[in-house]
Amino acid sequence: MTSWTKRATTLGTIGIIGLLCTFSGTAIATNSEPGTVPTQVATHASPSSIWDAAINGDSGALDSLLSPTNWDETTLDADLFASIELLSSNIVKRETTRDEQITDANTRLLEHLETYEETQSGIQLSKALAAAVELQMLFNNDDKFFVDASVSKAIFVSVQAARVAEDSGDWMIASELYYRLNAIHDPSGIYKKDVKRLSRRLAMIRMYAPERLWEIRNQRRIDEEMDPLPPYNAYGDDFHEKLKGINSITVRTAIQRSADQHVGRKTRKHPAGVSMNDLILSGLAAIETMTTTTDLAVAFDGLEKETNRNKFLDVIQAQKTKIESKEHTASGYDLRRSLDAVLVAGHNLVGIQESALLHEFGNGAMSALDDYTAIIWPDELARFRRSTQGEFIGIGVQIQLDEFQNIKIVTPLEGTPAQRAGVQSDDIIKKIDGITAVGLGLNQAVDIITGPANTKVNITVEREAEAGEIVEKEFTIIRQKIDLPSVKGWSKTGSGDQDWNYFIDQDAGIGYLRLTGFTQDSTKEFDLAIKAMKDEGLNALILDLRYNPGGLLDQAVNLASRFVPSGMIVKTVDGTGVTNSIDDAKHVSARQSVANIPVVVPVNEGSASASEILSGAIQASAHQGKTQALVLGHRSFGKGSVQNVYLLPGGSAAMKVTTNYYKIDAPRMIHKVPGATQWGIDPDLVVDMLPSQQADALLLRRSADVLPLDENGEIIVDAERPDPNTLLTDGTDLQVQTALVLLQSQTTVDNTKTTMMD
Repeated sequence: MTSWTKRATTLGTIGIIGLLCTFSGTAIATNSEPGTVPTQVATHASPSSIWDAAINGDSGALDSLLSPTNWDETTLDADLFASIELLSSNIVKRETTRDEQITDANTRLLEHLETYEETQSGIQLSKALAAAVELQMLFNNDDKFFVDASVSKAIFVSVQAARVAEDSGDWMIASELYYRLNAIHDPSGIYKKDVKRLSRRLAMIRMYAPERLWEIRNQRRIDEEMDPLPPYNAYGDDFHEKLKGINSITVRTAIQRSADQHVGRKTRKHPAGVSMNDLILSGLAAIETMTTTTDLAVAFDGLEKETNRNKFLDVIQAQKTKIESKEHTASGYDLRRSLDAVLVAGHNLVGIQESALLHEFGNGAMSALDDYTAIIWPDELARFRRSTQGEFIGIGVQIQLDEFQNIKIVTPLEGTPAQRAGVQSDDIIKKIDGITAVGLGLNQAVDIITGPANTKVNITVEREAEAGEIVEKEFTIIRQKIDLPSVKGWSKTGSGDQDWNYFIDQDAGIGYLRLTGFTQDSTKEFDLAIKAMKDEGLNALILDLRYNPGGLLDQAVNLASRFVPSGMIVKTVDGTGVTNSIDDAKHVSARQSVANIPVVVPVNEGSASASEILSGAIQASAHQGKTQALVLGHRSFGKGSVQNVYLLPGGSAAMKVTTNYYKIDAPRMIHKVPGATQWGIDPDLVVDMLPSQQADALLLRRSADVLPLDENGEIIVDAERPDPNTLLTDGTDLQVQTALVLLQSQTTVDNTKTTMMD
């Protein structure tokens, strides 16, 4: 059997010439040396040979087998031949579009660079760098990308301009430039600290001086000749309310627990790990950033006085020097002394209240560890619980900002208080409890609309009636618990959570499930969907895990047990490599199991955490010959770490700390540790989608999943709604389309061998 590291296959330009690579640098096989001749296809092959080539990593054979010119359509199943032909033409279309977009992005890069040289406009340079990022994704070949003269110039100029922008207080431009520089140079991470610092500055302005952030964003739109933002709305945006319940004990407890439990902490076996010294220094650095973010003077007027600012910075530096000069690891006592010194000086010299200093010191200290260890502050706790429990208290609507920055109802969820009250898709929320909603951000709106169960909220909406007339309607809605389903099918058939057509190919019995997260009900929802499909003749399955951010570990293990008949699912290891626990495949009934049918699992850069455990466990089982499965798409995100969650003293805040790494039955970790060149789940078959295709597929999928309802919860039959099948016919979603062809090759009745044409 082919080894783990050599199984990845790249789907090239099918239907053109198998020996040629495209301009984008798409390889025929990721393990092929330059000039390697693709494997010759046997004279006699069957449809199942397509699947075999994919799982064996034989890229040359796969390219030939997926070229319609190599088949005699009189002997190949007509439906499969049509699918291969459509896939081939859509890949040719992708490469044509790629070349056009490379030309366009390169033209824009040159134009923005030229305009920048004339105007020294940071906006023009940011746009130039954005075009460079786009080029990098389109090239799909960093060797070609970094030797491009225009790209090199854009990077060099942007590095200098980002420093100047930050020094002059232009946080927005500095943040954009560093963010794009970091994207270009990932995974080296050389600009990651800059991105964190600028992000922290803007987050502080958002917290303490939100109107000032509105002014910055609004001016940016005006400078770009865009429509200005709606007037700033301060409703629900008072930082004093958000900081209630924060005290020194809360923050010190979180930092001490992280120093004691974090997987990367300093130990005798791991002397290079993060120590309490590092946490204190990182917290002090955050307060230093806060002090030098002059826009915060609108909230803390003491920051306006340069003399006082400098005195406070001297106090911070003195504390940093004490910690840096310590011969031994700092203790909780040192943490308390440094924090107390900052709290007293910050209040006396620049007038920053204690809870704000604690908030920023805590954020800064935790950032020294990893991106997932954090304090969950009082104003964030409800959102955090919603993300893990799959339920929240609210009225049951999906909302978004439209092009005019209005809060628009995407859809009321079926059976929820909003739907029963008569709220409809496309309603514009104008008031909440009688106060204008114009200018609110989405998080503001969600925080205001949600609240304790069985309490009332008044929503005023504008609705377009017949003949274009705009009418205003007011609803009094009682908040209730809202369940958020995480398992979706191919096309919506009704307003209920389980009203799906789960088959992407009904005749062949090929099902499609999209898992949007891992909540406490995910396994139950999955089993119900599988039962429904098995009742109609399920022969194969696409399990779409793209853009799945993860969730509950037990749900990932339970779901993996549906695909993996036996063996290890996942284990957790600490920073020294010691195994702490093992989760094996659990026994499941025949009605739940899909281990006996072929499965394709699409993943991409948005597949993280629990979705990486699930896809990795399925892949490992397939590589061991236990199941018929392959992973397809792009390498996953690389978030393979365990966070323990604790309530902090007082109960109004919590914390999460990374204590272990996940490992599946494979040679390397999932987690993307600093400096790593390998991480995540590498697909068996790499299928490229252009950035524009990814965006178009997401938008179409979101719109297709919404069934417009009237005030009685009935489907509006003649409402315009996209057909998800166009994702395949138009070649928008090549990853799902390829998965479908692979499974069709397995489900095609094959009593005799099919002859390949010479």
